[in-house]
Amino acid sequence: MRGRTAIAGAVVIAGGATVWARWLARRQHHWARTLADAIPVNSAFWREQGAKSGEVLYVAIGDSAAQGIGASRPSHSYVGFVVRRMRELTTRRVRVANLAISGATIRIAIDKELPLLEALHPDVLTVCIGANDIAAFDPERFDRDVRELFERLPDHAIVADLPSFYFLPGERKVRVANTLLRAAAAERGFTVVPLHDTTARQGLWGVTTQFAGDLFHPNDRGYRIWAAVFEDAVAARLAEVDSRLAADSRPAGEPPAALDSGNSTPLRPDPANQA
Repeated sequence: MRGRTAIAGAVVIAGGATVWARWLARRQHHWARTLADAIPVNSAFWREQGAKSGEVLYVAIGDSAAQGIGASRPSHSYVGFVVRRMRELTTRRVRVANLAISGATIRIAIDKELPLLEALHPDVLTVCIGANDIAAFDPERFDRDVRELFERLPDHAIVADLPSFYFLPGERKVRVANTLLRAAAAERGFTVVPLHDTTARQGLWGVTTQFAGDLFHPNDRGYRIWAAVFEDAVAARLAEVDSRLAADSRPAGEPPAALDSGNSTPLRPDPANQA
């Protein structure tokens, strides 16, 4: 009797697991299609933002997370929240050129985003790329590509490491990738912000509350956490930029202030477009 009861229980559990797996697959398929439909909408939004004028130029290199896929609106990507914070910290007009491409790997960023960056002179530059390299992760290729990318960035670039993937085997690959990324960034002297440690600390609560329905892209709550990771480094860089611009506008004859302006140069008058 007990054997029959155990078998019946196992059958119920197996059936429930099968139903749940099918429901999850349908849910992820629905959300994948929904979020794919958001890609041209978000891209158009950021092109419009890039066409606006501003005294301070913020440029973002990245992928769908920078574009805000998974958020309720494009401006609720981490880039959007970073821009909002910058506008709170300075009285100058902030222009954003979001060069990110949904689905971008590091190689795509090199081939398609860097040529656009070369036409700009960013005052603040954030770089958050590499999560899409994990699916077919090759450590040697990742190391080669990330070093090529970093070599072509200005010295003041602010780089994020890869976010936590929470579960194996993806998380194991991310840890290897981040070791390579931090080593390459250290050689260039870049500021690296701890996106991985911050997202990992969210734990199961973060997995259940900070992701869109595809369980890959952050939602609004998740993107706020991502943006907070950049906040201190962006604020420090923006303070340098404000000081430089104030010195550039000083009255004739006034001695210049001592500044470390990095590779930042005045904005070009013609806005560049982004993908």
